[in-house]
Amino acid sequence: MCGIVGYVGTTNDGTALDVVMEGLARLEYRGYDSAGVALLDGDHVETRKKSGKLANLTAELEARPLPASTTGIGHTRWATHGGPTDQNAHPHRGGKDGKLALIHNGIIENFHALKQGLLADGVEFASETDTEVVAHLVAAAYEQHRDLTTAMRAVVADLEGAFTLLAIHADQPDVVVGARRNSPLVVGLGENANYLGSDVAAFIGHTRHALELAQDQIVTITPEGATVVNFDGTPAEGKAYEVTWDAAAAEKGGYATFMEKEINDQPHAVRDTLLGRTDPEGRLILDELRISEEQLRNVDRITIVACGTAAYAGMTAKYAIEHWTRIPVEVSLAHEFRYCDPIVNERTLVVSISQSGETMDTLMAVKHARELGALTISICNTHGSTIPRESDAVLYTHAGPEIAVASTKAFLAQITASYVLGLYLAQLRGGSFADDAQSVMKELAGVPAKIETLLAQMGRVKEIAKFMADTRSVLFLGRHVGYPVAMEGALKLKELAYIHAEGFAAGELKHGPIALIEPGQPVFVVVPSPTSEHGLHGKVVSNIQEIRARGARTLVIAEEGDEAVEPFADEVIRVPATSPLLAPLLTVVPLQVFALWLSTAKGLDVDQPRNLAKSVTVE
Repeated sequence: MCGIVGYVGTTNDGTALDVVMEGLARLEYRGYDSAGVALLDGDHVETRKKSGKLANLTAELEARPLPASTTGIGHTRWATHGGPTDQNAHPHRGGKDGKLALIHNGIIENFHALKQGLLADGVEFASETDTEVVAHLVAAAYEQHRDLTTAMRAVVADLEGAFTLLAIHADQPDVVVGARRNSPLVVGLGENANYLGSDVAAFIGHTRHALELAQDQIVTITPEGATVVNFDGTPAEGKAYEVTWDAAAAEKGGYATFMEKEINDQPHAVRDTLLGRTDPEGRLILDELRISEEQLRNVDRITIVACGTAAYAGMTAKYAIEHWTRIPVEVSLAHEFRYCDPIVNERTLVVSISQSGETMDTLMAVKHARELGALTISICNTHGSTIPRESDAVLYTHAGPEIAVASTKAFLAQITASYVLGLYLAQLRGGSFADDAQSVMKELAGVPAKIETLLAQMGRVKEIAKFMADTRSVLFLGRHVGYPVAMEGALKLKELAYIHAEGFAAGELKHGPIALIEPGQPVFVVVPSPTSEHGLHGKVVSNIQEIRARGARTLVIAEEGDEAVEPFADEVIRVPATSPLLAPLLTVVPLQVFALWLSTAKGLDVDQPRNLAKSVTVE
């Protein structure tokens, strides 16, 4: 997912370059393969851009310094159209005189047809990107209108797809213009300086005052302020808000990696997601949902749409919500939802889960659900992002910024928020359902302390991970809520260590996967609490015996006091005892720690794994 930064200020002391480069550094977590900047310098635009990491751009700037400037834009690119080369890196110039520079996040779906028209007019292209097409279009529109905001309006009317665009023009100093459709863009409001960014991390070192943009809007920033218009030219007002975390929250806080910091942030993530959602009597209060209690009481079916780690949070929530409410819950991968002819109506609640709020597959699923008449609620970690805006209501998690590409604390916050939503629905149904809701909320309040206790006991897990650095395959087994935990454990290992890892429902073992077991094969087993219903604990202990008899190396995650696993485990990793449905908030933590330290032992980049971006903003 590309990173975008824009700045305009009043002092000609090099501030623009400093602000833009600082913003790009804070956005590195989004994943990228090239970077570039453009600054206004008198009557022309200066650009520098390089493929590879930000360090390459820094070296280029040292070799070819840029002049001091008050206006600049910067970009970290995740290649879509055209490979990750210097030529394809952003910014791109537009027009014969090259006075315009433009950067872009997203995909212009009709770029080919637009490019053919430009080629017919004799325009020459320096890159393979869809972005350069837009740069030339905006430059041509500027020649006609002599105003950058008007030129942007004229061009976006012809664009199809998802995009955030930022542009500067040498003939209009002290102005940056941005436009957004289905792609993130936020405004930072400073004193004699204003900012644009893919998210608030881009400018959090300078201001906490932000402006939230709606869909299909254009923003123009100058040193004096920001003005917003809709794509059709009608005036609009962004929604002002205060960023509640500071620059230090986007730093590593003394840890070697962001992921290690974020794993250790998890007690706070869960605690803060629960904060302020009950009254003094312990009843859930979710006024933020903006959906009437009557509508929610009428819900007779729930569909959760999400991708990746968020989908596993949804799978975990399914078990709990069905148990607490007796409402049937389906979990659908967001990228499949639109294509399976989903059965939804006005009594269906579609719950989307996305850390960034910009996941394109999930956004399109939400839009489709609304077209079909469903109620939609977003569970999201990013204030002002697109999916919450497109949903009927939002339940924000409060995990704070998650910088590492592989999600950890957002996963626990998503489970927590999903549980809060389920318990709220149970409360609305009354009777024993409501009693259950208050009881579970009290126990949930104690989970952060248990996570803290667990994190302090991870020394042996780190040792196991380092010992297993040469392992080429790891399997994960779980039942009930332990099944999505097993899949999440496998996903973390794939993401971070680049080795084969698979998560299975333990009951499937004899239906095929047991063929993978050979002497020395490491297998993590997430064991249900002995208090689990339906004899699940005994069944999983039997699974451990089956794979141990075939030579597997068994690494067992079991709650404190569960002695039944001891004879069959090569390693026992203890977690604090808790109710079975709350166990995932604990049992996943050792798997996160294991993946982190195995990857570290292999010398890999934990925060920015290869080929991955923090948020997938194209389909």
